[in-house]
Order: sequence, then C-alpha cells, then structure tokens
Amino acid sequence: MGTLATASSAENFEHCFPMERNGKVWLSLHVRSRAKSAASPPIYTEGDTISGRVELQFDKPEKIKGITIAIQGGTTAVGQEEIIFLDTTQAVWSPDPKQGKSGEKVEGKHALPFKFVLPREVTMTLSKNKKAKFKLPPNFSERASPSYIDYKLIVTVRRGLFLANITLSHYFAYVPLTTPPPPSMLRQMAYRSGTGLIGPDRDRDGWKVVGPAKLAGTLFNVRKTVVECELAIATPLAFPVRSPIPLFLTLRSNDEQALDILSSPSAIRVFLVRSLANGSDAVDDDAVRRSNNFFVESAGQAVFWSASRDEFSRTLQGELEVRHGVKPSFVFPRFAIRYSIDLLPFVAPGFQWDTPTNENPVVLSESMAICTTHSPGIVPRSYTPPGYEHPKDGGDYNKSMGLLENGNQRFYHHIR
Repeated sequence: MGTLATASSAENFEHCFPMERNGKVWLSLHVRSRAKSAASPPIYTEGDTISGRVELQFDKPEKIKGITIAIQGGTTAVGQEEIIFLDTTQAVWSPDPKQGKSGEKVEGKHALPFKFVLPREVTMTLSKNKKAKFKLPPNFSERASPSYIDYKLIVTVRRGLFLANITLSHYFAYVPLTTPPPPSMLRQMAYRSGTGLIGPDRDRDGWKVVGPAKLAGTLFNVRKTVVECELAIATPLAFPVRSPIPLFLTLRSNDEQALDILSSPSAIRVFLVRSLANGSDAVDDDAVRRSNNFFVESAGQAVFWSASRDEFSRTLQGELEVRHGVKPSFVFPRFAIRYSIDLLPFVAPGFQWDTPTNENPVVLSESMAICTTHSPGIVPRSYTPPGYEHPKDGGDYNKSMGLLENGNQRFYHHIR
C-alpha cells in the first residue's frame, strides 16, 4: 500500500463558524476546504494547505493581549485523557509591545488571515528510548467506540487583565491518501476490456491462494466426510473504498453429495472483518489481544455464484464489496484499525461440521488493507451477476463468531 503524493490548496468551499455576543456576531472563523457544502465539516487530506481568516467586530475599544489560531489532533480512549499528537499554533495578531503586558485596545472590524500546511506524518514516543514516525491517522468517531480521533481548528482571543480568554473551535475531517499497487496485467486487461476475470489457475500473479483447509463433518447425521477448501483473493491485498474484492472458492472431496450441498452460494460465509485495537500495544501486529482492547465486527459479506465443476471439485466465483463509509486501515500509537478476509464454517441443511465449540471457528483468514483511493488509471469492475445482492448490513458475523454486545463492550471469545 502506497501514498499518493499530491497536495492541494483545498479551496472548494468556504465554511463560516460564528460566535455571538450580545446578540451580534463579533468573532467568526472562515476556512476553505475540500467539502462540497456547509452540511459537511471542513475536509482535508495530507499535504493540504488550510487557509482562511479570523474576523472580529468590536463595537467599542477592548484590550486584547493576542489572537492565535491552532490546528490540533488528538486521540482519546474511554476513561483516559486525550493524547495530543498534532499541535501547531500561529499568531494572527499581536499587540504593540509598547502597550505593556495588559494588552492593546482594539476596536472596529478586523480580518486576520492564516495559513497552515498539514504535515504528512508526526513523531510519536512509543517508550522511554523509542520514537517513531507515523502517518497522520484519519479522524474516527463511532457510537460505542472505545477510542476516538479528533482534529480541531481553535481560535483563542487572549484578553486583558482579570478577563477570561475566549475560544472558538470547530472540528475538521482528515483523510490520508493511500492507494494500492496496481493489480496483475491480466486483471487490468479484464477491467479495461470488460471480459471475465482469469482465475488463479492461469493468473498466478493475480491471486493469493489461502489454504487448503481440511474440515471433517457429518452428512445427514449418517455419513462422515472430509472436504478441502481454498480461498483465492485478488492481489495485491489492498483495496480502495467503493470497490469490489474478487474471490474464488474451490471445494474438493470424494463425496459428491457433500460438494453439492456445500457449494450452494447460500452456504458460504466469507466476511471482510475489521479489528480495532487500542492501548499501548496497538501498533504491535503480534500482540496478544484481550477482550478489553480488541474489538471485531463485520465490514461486509461476500456473495458467490457457480463458476465450474467436475467430479471431485466445485469452484465458485465471488465478490466482496468495500462499502462507502468503511474506514481505511491505519496503525497509530494506542489506536489501530486492521482488516482481514475470513471464511467461516459453511452452513447447509443436512451438514454438521465436527468442530469443537471452544476452538476458533475461522476456517481460513488473510490480512489485507483498505485504502482511500484507486490505483492511477485502474477502474475496478463488478462481476456480480444480476439478481445477486451484497448484504447491506455486513452480514451476521458477530452472531457467527460468538460475539456478545453489552453497552460499549464486545467480547471476542475466539481470539486468533
């Protein structure tokens, strides 16, 4: 997964955030952003310039000691103090030093311009002797989430002696620019020509084959059987929001009846799974995950349709839609979002897996990333046949995995 190195002055729309005093607007923040309307907060991406002005209207002379504007980013875990990772302040007005420490009398209308360039990364302290650079994370706020990431613009008017400072702040959205490497040449050709995808048997550079996994079960409470399955996921294992993830699923067995039952599209459960890690070991991919710092949920479920069959195997083609609103992957101190594609045990009438209930029910799993932009020049196609619909609610992954919800806590009984 790479970074798209573009920057912009982000001047699509001007927002205005006013503050009233005595029924009149006397302080307002004006800022331009990528947003398309006033209904949206200011939106920026990495390398953007944040520009605007602070406007003040004094009906009578008032002593002011200084006016500043700051951009601030912080992450907060429930029950803990906010950790500030971005804090840049700019003075937009300073009094004449000859006026003394009590400030300078200001009256009338003033428009004070400002300009910031958002950094692409920040340096964070991981331990006493260890620091590391991280890309700025996206803003994150969800109901019942254990962690939050906020960005703010803060105007501070420092007033004269014995008078409280006045602060006007408003949050903004930040979107990092991440893009996947291009897919295989054969997949690119299929996208451009509108022809069908070439599977992993002929396009070895275009797929990651996960498995095989051998699973035993009982058919109609009478016959023991074994089925082998492989899940092929299109590579590279990074996909942008609003794009399809192509899949192939192959089942093999000497038991044709078992193959017919399990190759039914309704029996297959493949999920895009989001894991949210918080705490001191969030940046560690191999850390032990506990129920109080690791939360998983479905971000989408795949659909499948028949592709080919022979006497001892069945192959199905599938697709998993990365829906609008899915948060991009990121790893940041004390907060990280990762994704995987998980195949759970098949659910089909007459078939029962011989899987102990205290074991991890995931049959196959592969880590992958969600990006914010497409590869340049690549326009992915959806191959889902007419009549097939992607589940709009992300499927029943929580129920399938034994996840319980109670307030803000989710308990994952089968930590991988």
